[in-house]
Amino acid sequence: MTTVEEPGTAVRTVTAAIDGRAVTVPEGTSIYDAAKQAGVDVPVLCHNERYDPVGVCRMCVVDTGGRVFAAACVRPCEDGMEVKTSTPELERNRATLTELLLSDQPDRAEDPKQTTTGDNLLLELADRFDVAKETTELPCGSGRGHDGSNPVIDVNHDACILCDRCVRACDDIQGNDVIGRSGKGYSTKIAFDFDDPMGSSSCVTCGECVQACPTGALTNKPINLIPIQPREQLDAVDSVCPYCGVGCALTYYVDRDRDAIAFAEGRDQPGSKSRLCVKGRYGWDYAASPQRLTVPLIRKDSSYPKGPLSADVRGDAYNDRGRSGEGGNRSGGKKGRDGRRKPGGLVNYDEVMPHFREATWEEALDLVARRLKEIHAQGGPGAIAGFGSAKCSNEEAYLFQKLIRAGFGTNNVDHCTRLCHASSVAALFEGVGSGAVSTTYGDVANADVVIIAGSNPTANHPVASSFFKQARRRGTKIVYVDPRANTVAEHADYYCQVKPGTDVAFYNAIMYEVIRLGLIDREFIAERVSGYDELARTVADYPPERAAQITGVDADLIRTIAHEWGEARAGVIYWGMGISQHTTGTDNARCLIALCSITGNVGRPGTGLHPLRGQNNVQGASDAGLIPMFYPDYQGVDREGTRERFEQAWGTQLDPKRGLTVTEIIGSVLKPDGVRGMYMLGENPFLSDPNINKVRKALAALDFLVVQDIFLTETAEFADVILPASAYLEKDGTYTNTDRRVQLGRKALDPPGQARVDWEIVQDIAQRIGLDWHYTSPSEVFDEMVALMPSYRNLRHDNLGLSGKLYPNDDPEHSDGTVVMFDERFNTDDGLAHLVPAQWLPARELPDAEYPLVLNTGRLLEHWHTGSMTRRSFALDAISPIAEVYLHPKDAADRGLAHGELVRVRSRRGTIELQVRISHREQLGNCFIPFHFREAAANLLTIDEIDPYGKIPEFKFCAVQVEALGSAHTESVETAGVAE
Repeated sequence: MTTVEEPGTAVRTVTAAIDGRAVTVPEGTSIYDAAKQAGVDVPVLCHNERYDPVGVCRMCVVDTGGRVFAAACVRPCEDGMEVKTSTPELERNRATLTELLLSDQPDRAEDPKQTTTGDNLLLELADRFDVAKETTELPCGSGRGHDGSNPVIDVNHDACILCDRCVRACDDIQGNDVIGRSGKGYSTKIAFDFDDPMGSSSCVTCGECVQACPTGALTNKPINLIPIQPREQLDAVDSVCPYCGVGCALTYYVDRDRDAIAFAEGRDQPGSKSRLCVKGRYGWDYAASPQRLTVPLIRKDSSYPKGPLSADVRGDAYNDRGRSGEGGNRSGGKKGRDGRRKPGGLVNYDEVMPHFREATWEEALDLVARRLKEIHAQGGPGAIAGFGSAKCSNEEAYLFQKLIRAGFGTNNVDHCTRLCHASSVAALFEGVGSGAVSTTYGDVANADVVIIAGSNPTANHPVASSFFKQARRRGTKIVYVDPRANTVAEHADYYCQVKPGTDVAFYNAIMYEVIRLGLIDREFIAERVSGYDELARTVADYPPERAAQITGVDADLIRTIAHEWGEARAGVIYWGMGISQHTTGTDNARCLIALCSITGNVGRPGTGLHPLRGQNNVQGASDAGLIPMFYPDYQGVDREGTRERFEQAWGTQLDPKRGLTVTEIIGSVLKPDGVRGMYMLGENPFLSDPNINKVRKALAALDFLVVQDIFLTETAEFADVILPASAYLEKDGTYTNTDRRVQLGRKALDPPGQARVDWEIVQDIAQRIGLDWHYTSPSEVFDEMVALMPSYRNLRHDNLGLSGKLYPNDDPEHSDGTVVMFDERFNTDDGLAHLVPAQWLPARELPDAEYPLVLNTGRLLEHWHTGSMTRRSFALDAISPIAEVYLHPKDAADRGLAHGELVRVRSRRGTIELQVRISHREQLGNCFIPFHFREAAANLLTIDEIDPYGKIPEFKFCAVQVEALGSAHTESVETAGVAE
């Protein structure tokens, strides 16, 4: 045995002989891994290098000279060990084992895996050992059953060999703990929860088990009748998931004959490590929806004066007494027998399309350019505004903000970051000089303690949450802080169910206790922090007892968490929109920045600040300048030197004033001298913005609106021109995930009909208003963008590779990039972290006798924002088709409400109707409504109060009442829908 010295470590090694080949490996290395290193193939069935080895199948047994053969996947190498991997006796054993397993399998011609992807590993071994079911004399057992209850995963228990790969995939990788075993003897089978059907179990349909299964026991079902074929018969397109900010790497397998995706699977990448969730693996078919926009549309003259066109968007479609117009679901607005709209509401094309006529691209683009130029000439730069999209690429975000700024001389350009993490960005830029995360979600593996604040990552960032769950199993302590007891609470060491809107008081109390115990990092504070003394004076007013009264969290629990955090060698805070979507969102984030800073938990592995980004490119769109106060790379528009640099680069004079944000633009439209013309690229503010009644009025008041999108959205009903755009799957471009990883999204399909790639449409409009743009590819746009963005320096399309690169990156040819930022200095002007103390303030609208409940809004695992993509995905809509309000059992009992009952939820702004879901995850006095369902639009209820710094709306707190439909309150939805 030898010892190899490496920087900072001493690795003990052993040398063994594998089939006569000497191989030296670290102590503890399995024989299987050592053989692989030596170039020796050992057959396996139950083993997969992504999962912990268990040695169940015995296919990998080898001869070590011992009394019995050893399973190579679990037996470690020993110094001087001699291993034989393929003696005649071993091969006979493997052949016999293969024959035993094969005897119970479906016939090859009917095997669920061999007839689809064609990669049944057991059949491969059968061919290797020349055994076949047809020639075996062994009896065939069957009758363990078939389970087709999941909409996209098929379970054939008779094809199962009990290798437990699915169990380990579910437990070790995804951390969902759904799959186990049931039965005895021959009747043993894999089981979901308590032997429930898969479709009614707690399975989240991530498909990790399918990717793990070596036989036909777990297979994907075809989606939209597109057959699943062997990979070599399909076109493999390596791309990135189009949903959340985790940015999982995947491969689409495209059937070119049918111009459709057959299936998708995860691929290796330093961040996601081949993992996917239900949306990434099964939610791609929205792009093939028959409701895609395929030709430019112009509003007919007879459809003026402008206003909403469908009953839903007018606000009169929810009445169940027959007074309203038809609903807007995909079945053409048909209602159920009781007069209510069926689940699955989408814009009713039959109602809306008659108000538009088809046009050529030339006619539509000429009209867009002419009308926007006329409004600009009449009202000045302030009369124009643009909403870009976090679903579009970095290149498209860059060009869109450049068009608004250089073409119309205004900074009135924003996107959905204003609705999710604007307050986080404001606090981070103020505190550490950068709006990006300081470490990755995978860095959780290096942390002793992790705080997950105001986030539900198992639903919103499921692949990232799998790393959190893995870290906890390895010993990282998880502190979960949120008003809802989401599934994350079940994986946490400490759960703090704070009252909504009390985060500042809670974190101030944690800092109070950290300071009292002397657990601060005095050296870090002295050398790298400013504002500590004022912070300490502020938090001195928040002892745990006072915080307990405000937050509802026990004072002793606050003390325990403070002690755990203060004693930790390394700690990370991950947070979500439960922190940011408040009128005090910036203050909330300031507290988290301070908590990390005073304990020195920034700038080292396993430490840092990470607001988990919502949409797939909200980080990149913000980086690219799609926000009203910053040029690309967060360079202030009101800084003279910065502005001059961009003026020189773009060849035009630029506005020195900060522009209006999303919510401010909507307010401006309602003013006589406000915004009059708008260009909306992939945004749907009618459903995504707060106080829908106000948004409805503003959209109707616009002199001119051009909407560029892939579907007819609620917002498009107010458009003068609708331009058919490209889905994510239909174009090339770069996308930046929550980790700062810049990745290439690659074209898998052609846009339908006359639909066009978004960046080309933006360029055509730019040319028509007089800008001399002649880009020929996304990479050319990227090169211009990177030249103006110091953080992206050195990145090019051709050095991003299959895995992308983290920024900043000094050597992308040889390095993955910077994982941990701020190791020596922060990005502020003085290099210090600037601590900004915050006082707790109550929410702007509090419950009262008429509206006694607090409403919280958010996402479901299966759906995405306004549902325009996910509700057109077969799998996602099938799993979660119905709008529900989640209510504490006592709150439901107090109102006489039963689970599944249709109820009315009303606020001071409007009323919606949806089903009750009694949920033990809700806090007493609170309710939760997902915002994906247009037939029960949560934002009809929410207030439009905003954070004074980040300008983000208060989505997480407003006062509502939930009541039976037959209650005394008789305000109809028609009345609520037109309320001021």
